[in-house]
Amino acid sequence: MPELRYRDALREALREELIRDDRVFLMGEDIGAYGGSYAVTRGLLDEFGRDRVIDTPIAESGIVGAGIGAAMAGMRPMVELMTINFSFLALDQIVNSAAKLHYMSNGQINVPLVIRMASGGGSQLGATHSHSLEGLYAHFPGLRVVCPSTPADAKGLLKRAFRDENTTIFIEHTALYGMRGEVPDDPDYLIEFGKANVLREGTDVTIVGYSGSTWQAVRAADMLEEQEGISAEVIDLRCLRPLDIDTVIASVKKTNRAVVVEDDWQFGGFAGEISAQLMEQAFDWLDAPVARVCGKDVPLPYNRNLEFAALPSEEDVVEAVLAML
Repeated sequence: MPELRYRDALREALREELIRDDRVFLMGEDIGAYGGSYAVTRGLLDEFGRDRVIDTPIAESGIVGAGIGAAMAGMRPMVELMTINFSFLALDQIVNSAAKLHYMSNGQINVPLVIRMASGGGSQLGATHSHSLEGLYAHFPGLRVVCPSTPADAKGLLKRAFRDENTTIFIEHTALYGMRGEVPDDPDYLIEFGKANVLREGTDVTIVGYSGSTWQAVRAADMLEEQEGISAEVIDLRCLRPLDIDTVIASVKKTNRAVVVEDDWQFGGFAGEISAQLMEQAFDWLDAPVARVCGKDVPLPYNRNLEFAALPSEEDVVEAVLAML
C-alpha cells in the first residue's frame, strides 16, 4: 500500500473521480494554473483541461451558486473555497439552497455538490483565515459534514462524497496537508459516511476528536499512559453529519468517562452537542460529567506563541482527564 501525503491523497481521489465519471468537474479560485492554495489540485488542469478544471473569479457566492445549478442539472461538481472563513460569503447559497432544495421540492431536485474547504488554526494565518466552523455546518439538515483526519480517510471519504445525492461539506484541516500515511490505491476505495473510527483501545476514559483534534487526542492518550498509567480510548468521528454517536456511547459504557476535543470555541461549539447526546443517552454509565477541551474564547491570534496558547493542547486534554479521575 503506497504512502501518500494528505494533500496527495485528496488529489488522487479527485483524479480518479474525474476519470470515472464524465459529469465530474472542479472549480474554484486558483485551482487550475496555480494548483490550489494547498497544492491539492496541482497538475489536474494539464491532464483534464479547462472544461473540467475551472479557475473562477474571487466570488464565493457565485462559485457555489454555479455549482448548485450544475448539480441540479445533473453534473457532479466539486467547488473549492480557499478557506472555510470565505464560505460566509456563500452562506445563503449553501444553507438556503444547497441544503434545502431536495426537501422543498419533495425529492424532485437533488444537489450532488461537493464543497471543499480548509479549516483550523496552527499555521499563523490570522483570525480571519483560521476558523473551525465544522459545527456550524453540521447544524443544518440537508448537508453532509465530513472532517477526515488521515490521508486514507481523506481519499475514501472524498470519493464517497462524489456519489452522494446531497451536498457534502468536506473540511480539511490546514495542519494535516503534509501528513503522511498509507492509502489504498484501489479506485473503488470508499469510506461510508457516519462511521467513526476507534483509533486506540482503552478502558479508563474515552477521548473524542475529529479532524486535527484527533491527533491531539492520540498524543494525549499516549502521555496519559506513559506518565499516569491511564488507558484512554480515542475515537475519530470522521463525520459530524451523519454523526456516529453509537460508537461513542459504546465506548463510554466501557470507560465511564468522556472528554471531547475540538479547535472550535467552547461556547456554542460541536463539543457541546456530543456532550449533550452522551448525557441524554449514556447518563447511567457516566461516572463524571463530560469534559470539553476547546479553543479559547478569542479570535485566533497571528503571533505563533499566542496562537498555540489559544488552541487546545495535549496538556489541556491530560489535565481534563486527571480532573475527572
